[in-house]
Amino acid sequence: MPHIFETEIGDRSLTIEVGKFADQADGAVTLRYGDTLVLVTACMSPMLREGVDFVPMTVDYEERLYAAGKIPGSFFRREGRPSQDAILADRLTDRPLRPLFPDGFRNDIQIVITVLSADQENTPDILAIVGASAALGISEIPFQGPVGAVRVGYIDNKFVMNPTFTQLLDSQLELVVAGTKEAVIMVEAGAKEVAEEIILEAIELGHQAAQKAITLQEELIRAWGKPKIEAAAKEVNQAAQQAASAVIQDRFPQEIYWKDKSEQEAITKNLKEELLRKHQDSISEQELIAAFNSELKARIRSSILAKGQRPSGRSLNDIRPITTEVGCLPRTHGSGLFRRGGTQVLTIATLGSPRESQMIDTISQEESKRFLHHYNFPPFSTGEVRRIGTPSRRSIGHGALAERALLPVLPSEGDFPYTIRLVSEVLSSNGSTSMASVCASSLSLMDAGVPIKAPVAGVAMGLVQGPDNKYALLTDIEGFEDGLGDMDFKVAGTANGITALQLDVKTKGLSLGFLGEALSQASQARLFILDRMNETINTSRLSISKYAPRITKITIDPDKIRYVIGPGGRVIRSITEETKATIEVESDGTVIIGSPSSEATQKAIEIIKGLTSEAEVGVNYNGKVTRVMDFGAFVEIMPGKEGLVHISELADYRVTRVEDVAKVGDEIMVMVTGIDHLGRINLSHRAVLQKLSQDPGAKAEPRPGGHPGGPQGSGPPRPSRPPFRRGER
Repeated sequence: MPHIFETEIGDRSLTIEVGKFADQADGAVTLRYGDTLVLVTACMSPMLREGVDFVPMTVDYEERLYAAGKIPGSFFRREGRPSQDAILADRLTDRPLRPLFPDGFRNDIQIVITVLSADQENTPDILAIVGASAALGISEIPFQGPVGAVRVGYIDNKFVMNPTFTQLLDSQLELVVAGTKEAVIMVEAGAKEVAEEIILEAIELGHQAAQKAITLQEELIRAWGKPKIEAAAKEVNQAAQQAASAVIQDRFPQEIYWKDKSEQEAITKNLKEELLRKHQDSISEQELIAAFNSELKARIRSSILAKGQRPSGRSLNDIRPITTEVGCLPRTHGSGLFRRGGTQVLTIATLGSPRESQMIDTISQEESKRFLHHYNFPPFSTGEVRRIGTPSRRSIGHGALAERALLPVLPSEGDFPYTIRLVSEVLSSNGSTSMASVCASSLSLMDAGVPIKAPVAGVAMGLVQGPDNKYALLTDIEGFEDGLGDMDFKVAGTANGITALQLDVKTKGLSLGFLGEALSQASQARLFILDRMNETINTSRLSISKYAPRITKITIDPDKIRYVIGPGGRVIRSITEETKATIEVESDGTVIIGSPSSEATQKAIEIIKGLTSEAEVGVNYNGKVTRVMDFGAFVEIMPGKEGLVHISELADYRVTRVEDVAKVGDEIMVMVTGIDHLGRINLSHRAVLQKLSQDPGAKAEPRPGGHPGGPQGSGPPRPSRPPFRRGER
C-alpha cells in the first residue's frame, strides 16, 4: 500500500510518497511540492567494480517536456541529449550525496530522477536532492544520510525559503544549501553583489530549514527502510604502506617541496618508479601506488597543519603570480588572457544580434538566453592525450558557474541589445580553472566594449582538517591541493560583493565557523586579484570592435509592421539582401538592425522609415514614375505609397501629352499638395518649380522616400525642359 509522508517548508507542503511506483528499484519515491512532481529511483549493482578509487555513482536527471505540457521542438519530437539545466541538476544532486558513502564502497549506483509534472513555479532540482537521499535511505545501499536541501532567496531585505520562479526574478540571492543534521555539505549560489554576511546568514537559515526534510526522511526510513548491506572495509597493506613511507622519507627527510607542477609530477613519477622497482616482486603494483598516494597525501597534510606552509613554498594566504592581457586576437570582438601560476585561460567574446540568442526547449519558463558562457578543457591543458568529444558534465558545470558569476554585471538588453557569447579556452590547468575563466571573461567583456557594471574575479579556497580541531584554510588552491584537501570553495564577485559561489566537501560536512572564515579570506584574495586585473584594464572600452555588428533600435507604428514584413516576408528579405543587415521586428514596433557597416545600417533605416512614414503636405519627395495615364502620372514617393501628379501639375507650362514629360521609371521631385479623406495623395511637380523660380538661390530639399541613395534634387530648371531624370528606355 502506498504511504504518504508530509511536512511544510516555505509555506507549501512537501510530500514524499512510497510504495506506488517502480517497485523493482532498490529504492523509489515520488516527491510533490506545489504541482511539481518527481519520481526518484536508486539501484545498486550486486558486484564490486574493481580498479576504481572513487564511488561509481551516476545521477541521471530525466527532463520530460510533457511535465510542462510541451511537445519537444526537435525534428523527432522527443527528448534527446540532456539540456544544460538537466546536467546542472545532475551535478547538484550528486555533490551532497557522494561524501556520504563508506570508504572503499565500490558498487555501481544509479540514481534516476524523472520529472513527471512541472508547475513552472516550484523548481524540481531541490526535490531531486531530497528524493535521491530518500530513495537511498529506504534502500539497502549503505548511504550515511539523510540529506536535506532548500533554496534561499533574499527579497526586500528578507530571506525566503524555496522562493518560486517568479519570486526569484526579484531576489538579490539564489542560494541552494544541502546538508545533514549536523553540517553543511554543499552550497551553490548566484547573487547580485551581495555581502559575505548575508551569504553566511542565508546558509545558516537554509540549513535550519532543511532539517524538516531530514526529519521527514527519518520518519520514512523508520517505516519503509530495508536493512543496509555491509560495505567491505578498506584494507590497508601494511607492507606497502611502510615501503612507500620509506621511499618518501629518503627523498624528503625534512619537508616535501617542489616549485611547480612540472617538478611535482617529475618527483612523484620518479618516486613511484623507485617504489615499484624495489617492491613489485613481493607487493602488487595497485597496492603500492595506493599506499604511495595515501602516504604522500598524509605527509603533505601534516606539514601544512604543523608549519602553515605548502609544498610550493607558499604560505596559506599567498596567491600565485598573476599576469593579464587583453586584445590578444586580431579579428575577434574581444579577448582576455588570465594566468595564475600554472593555470592559464583565454576567453573570447563574440557579439551578435538578438536573433542569435539561444532558444531553450525545456520545462523551464525561460525560452531564450542572450548571454552564454562556454568552457572548454582540452587534453593538452594537462599534458595528456585523450579523445576530444562533446563537453563533459564537469565542463558544462564550470561554464555555468562562470556564467552565473558574470550575469549580475551585464547591461540590460534595453541598454545593450546584443547577444553575448563567451568561450573560455583552458590552455593550462593547475587548479581553479573555473575561477580563472571568470577573470579572463571579465577582461574579455571589457575589451569587447560591453559596458559591464564592474570587473569580476574569482578564487578557490581549500581546507585541511587534522586531529584536535586543527585546521588550515588555503587561498588559491593548486590541483594537487584540491585532491588532498577536504574542501573546494569557489567564490566570485566584484569589489562590492559576491556574485557566485560553489562549495563542495569531501568530509561529512563543515561547520558555519569554517565557512565564515573562508568567505572573509576569499574576499581579501578577490580584491587582490581585481587590483592585478585593473592594472591591465579597469573599465569597458568606449566602443565595440570594428568587426562587431552595430545594433541600432528604431520604433515604428505596430500597425505598420506588415509593411516592413511584406507578403510571406518578401519585403524584409529584400531589405536584408540589399543592405546585408540583419533586421528583427518585434510585436511592439521595435525594429533591431545589425550590421558592421554604419552605411548599411543607415540605408536599412531609411528604407524602413520610408515604408512606415506618412506623407506630409507641403514636403518635397524624390519619387519614381510607376504608371502613366492620360490624365497624369502616378509617382511612388515611398515604398508602397504613390500619389497622382495631374497632367496640369507636371510642369510650369501646358503639357499636351503626359508621355512628353514623364515615362515609367523617370525620377521626379514632387511636393505633396493634399491628402483626401480616403488617404489618396495629390502631388505636384509644378509647385516645386514655382518655389524654385520665386527664390532662385533656394534648394528644394526633398525628404528621402523609398529610394535611398537616389538624387536629392537638382538646381533651378532650365527654361527649355523640366528637371526630369529619364529611366532606361
